[in-house]
Amino acid sequence: MANEDLGRALRRLRRLASLTQEELAERSGVSVDVIRQLEQGRKHSARLPTLHALANGLGVELTTLLGDPPAVSSSGENDGPRFVAVRRAVMPVLWGPEPEPPGPGFSPVRLREQIAEGWTQYHSAEFDTVTKALPDLISDARAATASADDEDRRAGYAALAKALQLAGHVAVRMGKTDLALISLERATDAAQQSSDPLLLPMIVNSTAWTYQRQGRLEDALGIALRVADDMADAGRTGTADGLKVWGALTMSAATSAARSGDYERAAVMMEAAEKEAGRVAQLPDGGDNRMVSVFSPSSVRIERVRLAVQYGHPQDALALAEGMRLSKDTPPSWRTWLLLDVARAHTDIGDAAGAVKTLESLRRVAPTWMQHHTLAVAVVRDLWALPNHPPGLRALAEFLGIGE
Repeated sequence: MANEDLGRALRRLRRLASLTQEELAERSGVSVDVIRQLEQGRKHSARLPTLHALANGLGVELTTLLGDPPAVSSSGENDGPRFVAVRRAVMPVLWGPEPEPPGPGFSPVRLREQIAEGWTQYHSAEFDTVTKALPDLISDARAATASADDEDRRAGYAALAKALQLAGHVAVRMGKTDLALISLERATDAAQQSSDPLLLPMIVNSTAWTYQRQGRLEDALGIALRVADDMADAGRTGTADGLKVWGALTMSAATSAARSGDYERAAVMMEAAEKEAGRVAQLPDGGDNRMVSVFSPSSVRIERVRLAVQYGHPQDALALAEGMRLSKDTPPSWRTWLLLDVARAHTDIGDAAGAVKTLESLRRVAPTWMQHHTLAVAVVRDLWALPNHPPGLRALAEFLGIGE
């Protein structure tokens, strides 16, 4: 990230959190002079521990402070034609024509399969492919909502909800959280007209994640806990799919609590989630894992590793990650995040060789993701600043465009 962009992001997030420079300094433990120099662009760089502390003080993910997510770019309103098409699909033109019922060759099963494949591509960080497909997926789903058959119409609303939810996730990854919330609000409306009781809780979880990206931690915590409690009270955790949705909401609430500084409350929620995750394999399988929230013993442990790293407990993170066996349904995006978090933990304890070894594994499994990820670049840049470079670091630095 350019230094000017770092300073601009820091200033924007600080103001969003309604903090003065002095208040952020007190919350983060970073001197007000450093904060001032960063915001004014007079300080050319910041070490990873400083960035960690600032992100924690702001209550946001480190990647929110560092800049755009992997393999995408954010350019304000001047988007390319492909993303303009996504905007148009999410927000059809005013006074435009009502959707026409699908033709005789329409298949709700095929549409659902296409949306499920979109989620697979999203979790594989194939954002360009998903962005290209989204307008047609949303358009086809809208057409299905105009079907004369009641069952097909409800299936259409379910498909529309999942397609708009996917658009919301892509918008977050593009750094466009306001568009994401618009898409998720419309997904909520569609979910309420479907016959799937799990759709609304899943979309609420996506909304909570988007609130987190905006620093709205109390809002994120409140809606995640409310809907998780509603699910439990309604007895919707007796199937594998229902438990996954409840578990994802609980993990989301724990993350919001941790970022708000309430680590004890977060730990209690994560422990409850990990205990319940063991029941997933014992419950009736609901169907297509691609269309349901990610929740398993592996995903809970990955999230615990992430929180341990972010909140200054790298030894705990490494202990949690050691010997971890990931379940086969763990999405690639979660696997790559785990490797990056382990690399961060090694860096934090001064184990440069361990960090390089982990980053080499990350490069093998997700080279494109790593090459464009601001946090991966920040970790390698920190290692490159060390006086002694461990074997393998030069190749990683050259791969990421970092050098002397």
